[in-house]
Amino acid sequence: MDGWMGTVLRVDLDKLKHIKVPLDKSIAKDYIGGRGLNSKVLFDEVKPRINPLSPDNVICMAPGVFTATPLGITGRLEVSTLSPYSGILGDGNVGGNFAGFFKKAGYDQIIITGKAEKPVYIWIDNDKIEILDASEIWGKNTWETTDYLTEKYGNNTSVLCIGQGGENLVRFASSIVDKYSSAARGSGAVLGSKNLKAIVVKGNGNANLAFENEFRKLAKEDREYFMTDPLQRDIIPKYGTHIGMLTWMPGYRYFEKYLREEEIPENLKPDSWKKFEIGRATCYSCPERCKNVYKIPYGSMKGEIGKGLEYEGIHCLGTNCGIMDPVSILEMENLADMFGMDVIGLGNSIAYAKKLYSLGIIDKGITDDLDLSWENAESQKELIYNIAFRKGFGKIVAEGLYSMGEILGKEAKEYCYHNKGLSRGVFPAGLFSLAHSTSTRGADHLRGRSWAFGENDTETIKMLQKKGLFPYSIEKDPIKAITISEKATTIADAIGRCKGSVNNWASSLPLVWKYPIFDGVAKLLTAATGIEYSGDDVEIIATRIYTLERCFNIRQGIKMKDDMLIQYVEDRETEKGRQEFEQHRDLIIDYYKLHGYDQNTGVPTGDTLIKLKLDFVREKMNGERNYPDWDGPKGL
Repeated sequence: MDGWMGTVLRVDLDKLKHIKVPLDKSIAKDYIGGRGLNSKVLFDEVKPRINPLSPDNVICMAPGVFTATPLGITGRLEVSTLSPYSGILGDGNVGGNFAGFFKKAGYDQIIITGKAEKPVYIWIDNDKIEILDASEIWGKNTWETTDYLTEKYGNNTSVLCIGQGGENLVRFASSIVDKYSSAARGSGAVLGSKNLKAIVVKGNGNANLAFENEFRKLAKEDREYFMTDPLQRDIIPKYGTHIGMLTWMPGYRYFEKYLREEEIPENLKPDSWKKFEIGRATCYSCPERCKNVYKIPYGSMKGEIGKGLEYEGIHCLGTNCGIMDPVSILEMENLADMFGMDVIGLGNSIAYAKKLYSLGIIDKGITDDLDLSWENAESQKELIYNIAFRKGFGKIVAEGLYSMGEILGKEAKEYCYHNKGLSRGVFPAGLFSLAHSTSTRGADHLRGRSWAFGENDTETIKMLQKKGLFPYSIEKDPIKAITISEKATTIADAIGRCKGSVNNWASSLPLVWKYPIFDGVAKLLTAATGIEYSGDDVEIIATRIYTLERCFNIRQGIKMKDDMLIQYVEDRETEKGRQEFEQHRDLIIDYYKLHGYDQNTGVPTGDTLIKLKLDFVREKMNGERNYPDWDGPKGL
């Protein structure tokens, strides 16, 4: 198969067996790769409302169709499952080298089912597959595990593994690639529940390209843009996502407010992080070098090296938890990576606990004598350890934001600011709140928000609009802007392109600066696969994937009420609050209409499903009907 490797690896941990099956070419054509292939498997194979931490759950991983080709910035791996953190679709998109090595080993996807009786890991050496005893590495953190397996199998391998967070079923535990890259939304807990400690991969093959010369020509154009564009050439390689501290208004003390540039302490601004930096790093096939390599200068972790402190680490473990000390933030980032926990889920859950502590809803009697005052960094580090090992109050926080509210009671739950179990804070009715509420994995900034708003590269947005390449006015039509942006990010996840290097259009969609939105991707797909794609075809594929994900969540109990506006407690019964709620509801109805969903339920209509070649979805959902309301993940 041109473009694809043509093989899916299925691993049954119940039987400790694996089989290789041909990739269905019609599915590949209609879902491309990465997130598309994974979301199709989850809909087909995960039953509604199961316990995400039971052997019934499925976890799958897939690189993009352009991964391990001459096109740059395509080293992303999509890791997808029913999330134990949210109870809906849970996918994480991770960098490092794993995606490239996995595809070069000859595979387009790995699908993992069942549960091993004892801890195991998987060794993939091109076409050789082994499922091996992991007793020697069970209990080790991700850094120790990666070092052990790298020493055993060689430096030309990549390791995806879990730490103690995953082993102890912390609901926001990540699977960690090559020590420092995190696949979030609970994949680590699912691997832990399956007794799968790690996957080690080595690959030496290459994908065939149908029209290799044409593909290389297009890839060269794309690469030259990154060598000349000021944002891509000068800013991202120097600062990475740290620039967000000046422009993205990070939350402060559990979203009490959002910090403007002038409110950011000097020691948390981008240039201040340079004093800890000892190098820059990049992921497979990426020229950007957007990640910092840092050395902790003093304290209990003095001399320790870390990599890839992102804006989210500074925001979620730092400002939103009331911590303004950069060294403490570096230490907590390392703890999250070592124990294998997502900094967003971890930070939001801790910030929520601190908010409840500040209000007196919980006290030291509940926190096991931990002082959760906003500024207390030492107790926060101790709490992170306790979460990873499910000790004391950490056992409650390990259940995640939504479930923690359920455990702590009605008053605590009032302050649980979330969309479908995930949180990006509280915003008035408008583009941000609409994006968060309609995201198919819960409140999220990487499902379209940043691209619609143009918050990272406003000049690119203006250029696209001036050239007629971006068809909608963000100000005049936020719903259409959100819709085109969620399609763009869906395609980025299907082709293996990186959204994380400051969340901008050019890094997400190759050649977007030259051709109307999806036409550049279509040209590359045609050259890679030999199948004729148009920009319209690519847009339909994105819509198909997003709609399928919506249907997956509906089968988990998601309804229109779950798309509603998050509001601060004090605003909910005010006239202003009621007006904003109604304004958001009107936006949701218009969003449903544009997407072909029933405007009273949010369920895609039969006609919409047929148009998108999702007849099988219509048949399955018509046969099941009447899903119980979503109320967080099962198995609490």
